[in-house]
Amino acid sequence: MSPAHSASLSSTSKIGLWLLLAPILLWLSLLIILPHVDMVLISLQERISSRNYSFSVSNYTAFFTEPLYWNTFVRTAVMSIIATALTLLIAFPISYYIAKMLTGRLKTALFVLCLIPFWVSELVRTYGWMIILRETGLISTFLQWAGLADQPIEMLYNDAAIMVGLIYTSMLFMVVPLVSTLDSLDNSLIEAGYDLGGNSWNVLKDIIIPHAMPGIVSGCIVVFMLTLGNYLTPTLLGGKDSLWFTEQIYTQFITRFNWEQGAAFGMLLLFLSSLIVWAGLKLSKQSFSKVMS
Repeated sequence: MSPAHSASLSSTSKIGLWLLLAPILLWLSLLIILPHVDMVLISLQERISSRNYSFSVSNYTAFFTEPLYWNTFVRTAVMSIIATALTLLIAFPISYYIAKMLTGRLKTALFVLCLIPFWVSELVRTYGWMIILRETGLISTFLQWAGLADQPIEMLYNDAAIMVGLIYTSMLFMVVPLVSTLDSLDNSLIEAGYDLGGNSWNVLKDIIIPHAMPGIVSGCIVVFMLTLGNYLTPTLLGGKDSLWFTEQIYTQFITRFNWEQGAAFGMLLLFLSSLIVWAGLKLSKQSFSKVMS
């Protein structure tokens, strides 16, 4: 092959590579990078008069000097971490059962059962929980019918209702990576653990969890970020006193038309999620590329 022909093939390969990358590069640039750069610029503006702005960090200082904003920010982070931990505790045995205990059509059927609730929108799923938990809902009616309550019980508009909704909404995103990771665990390793005298706790701690750690961290990252940025579920199940930070962002953008403050809140939420994900990766000694591969 002549050098000219080789150079022509190399040039064609590069053009093909750029054409393949063009859609994802356009998507990242137009919908992710540019909007975030614009949000940073807007968050560093202060409105002096109509169409007149100056550079200022007052939107960020307002966050730290207003207890409502700060308390809501911390509450959202803590609730999201708790929701992620509870989702992991519930999803892990379910995932292990699907991956290691079932085979064939039964395994596929149970996996599809986990998937079915996500065929409808989050709004419909949340309304489903409202029908179950409201004062005239299924649980309250059953408790009165069974004689366990003498009047209707309101189970909505509290932290427990928000937590139930968040866990239910995020469950699939924890189950899928866990099933994928646990599926790759060789059963002979588990048998060897028992043959060497280990009990169930030793096998779980020394063999299953270390092998499943990339799936655990991957699921926790996805669930935490979805929970932290969730708006619909906390608002509907928690009511007007849900005190969720995305609600504060919505209020600034849509209700008060204060885009500068809303942009600052959005950037603070992005910083918080990035910081907690980074801390989680460090604590679990995992790399981002490994858990997302």
